Amino acid sequence: MHDAAGSTAAAAFVPLVVIPVYDHAGAIGAVVQGVRASGAPCLLVDDGSHAPCAQVLDALVQAHAPAVALLRLPDNQGKGGAMLAGFAEAARRGYTHVLQIDADGQHDTADIPRFLALSRQHPQTVICGTPAYDASVPKARLYGRYATHIWVWINTLSLHLRDSMCGFRVYPLPPVTRLAAEETIGRRMDFDSEILVRLFWRGVAVINLPTRVTYPSDGVSHFDVWRDNVRISCMHTRLFFGMLRRAPRLLWRRASGPRA
Repeated sequence: MHDAAGSTAAAAFVPLVVIPVYDHAGAIGAVVQGVRASGAPCLLVDDGSHAPCAQVLDALVQAHAPAVALLRLPDNQGKGGAMLAGFAEAARRGYTHVLQIDADGQHDTADIPRFLALSRQHPQTVICGTPAYDASVPKARLYGRYATHIWVWINTLSLHLRDSMCGFRVYPLPPVTRLAAEETIGRRMDFDSEILVRLFWRGVAVINLPTRVTYPSDGVSHFDVWRDNVRISCMHTRLFFGMLRRAPRLLWRRASGPRA
C-alpha cells in the first residue's frame, strides 16, 4: 500500500480499510481476501497479537503488498486503541476516510462497496452498519445490546443512532482526528459507542446502513462479560452527564429537523 498523499492528495474521497486485529489468526485471512475483492487498500493494526497471529499477519502483508500494510503495536491497547492508531496512520498517509471492519469475520465484506459508495455520496457523514443477524447470534448478546441502545438514545436525545455497537462503518477522517485530539475516547469495547455519540454531539451526520452480521467465524471473542460491561456502564454514565450539558443544543437540533 502506497501513501495516498501526493498525486491523490487533492482527491475528495480516498478511503482506507482499517482492521484492528488481536489473535484472530483463523479468520483474518478470509477477511483480507474479502477486502481485497472490494479493491480498497487495507491497513492491518496488530494490537499486540501473540506469535501465531503475528506470523499470519506478516504472511498476509507479504502476499498482498502493497495493497495491504501492517501497523504493529507493541502492546495490546484494546479495539479502541488500535482504531485510534489506525486513524492516525491513515491521516499521516493522506487518506480522507476510514472503513472499519472487524477481524473475526462477523461482517460481510461483500458489503464494503456499498458502504464506500454511500460514503462517497455523503463524504462528511459517518456510514454506520445496522446489523441484520442470522441464527448464529448469541441471544444473551443480542438482548444485552438493547441496554446500550437505550442509553445511546438517552445520551443523544434521539432515536437516530440505531446500533452504536456495530464495528462496520465508514468515518470521515477530519472530524475524527479533531475529536481524538480534543477528547478522551474509550480504548476498548466502549470505543464504538462512545466515538459515535461524541461525533453526533459535534454535529457529524450519521447514515444507518443495514448489513448482514454473523458470530464470529473463528469462535474467538475478546468481549469480557464482567470487565467490558462495567467499562461500558461507566462510559454511559460519563456520556449521560455530558448530554446534560449539551441538552439544550441537542433539543434545538432535534426540533430543527431530521438528521441525515
